[in-house]
Amino acid sequence: MRTANGVSRLITFGIRALTGAQARWVGCGPSPAQRIYFANHTSHCDFLLVLASLPLDLREATRPVAAADYWNQCALRRYLANKVFHAVAVDRSGMHREVNPLEPVMAALDQGNSLLFFPEGTRGTGEGLQPFKPGIFHIAAARPQIDLVPVWVDNAYRVMPKGSLLPVPLLCSVAFGKPVRLCEHESKEEFLQRLSGCLACLAGSESS
Repeated sequence: MRTANGVSRLITFGIRALTGAQARWVGCGPSPAQRIYFANHTSHCDFLLVLASLPLDLREATRPVAAADYWNQCALRRYLANKVFHAVAVDRSGMHREVNPLEPVMAALDQGNSLLFFPEGTRGTGEGLQPFKPGIFHIAAARPQIDLVPVWVDNAYRVMPKGSLLPVPLLCSVAFGKPVRLCEHESKEEFLQRLSGCLACLAGSESS
């Protein structure tokens, strides 16, 4: 455990040094309250940039939600996901639908963890947001007392574009927006559109 914690701190220090990543708390401040951070997804280093931008105590209480099919492909990925960053693995294969794929997410929330979630489900190009998958709606409906904090990760797709094996040193920033919750009688489509709009607004604030 101590070795894994040391690896985690070394990696997050390295990503900060490589990208100069800075947190911009636009709509809220750091808080020990349990939260679900939801972010745009353009690179495999997105979750590292977000975690590196959190204060140490919040970072250690926050677990990224990750695709089991990708992170279970080899021993190194499994070690990083399971031992170093304590990721919550979600099955995207559709092979085991008799089991709710969000059960590990709910269990992690019930244990008091904060989560880092990528509602697009897969990496985009950085030129815009992809449609959100419905998982985050079901999570918000099941745990309505937990704030969802929008997070815009800027420039990560240039640091480690799709297909790249090594990161490129470029400046990045991570903006944290105003927390939101599911409104009473709000439909899935309305909620997902509202969350997407929250991220789009953060993206606009970063470019202005």
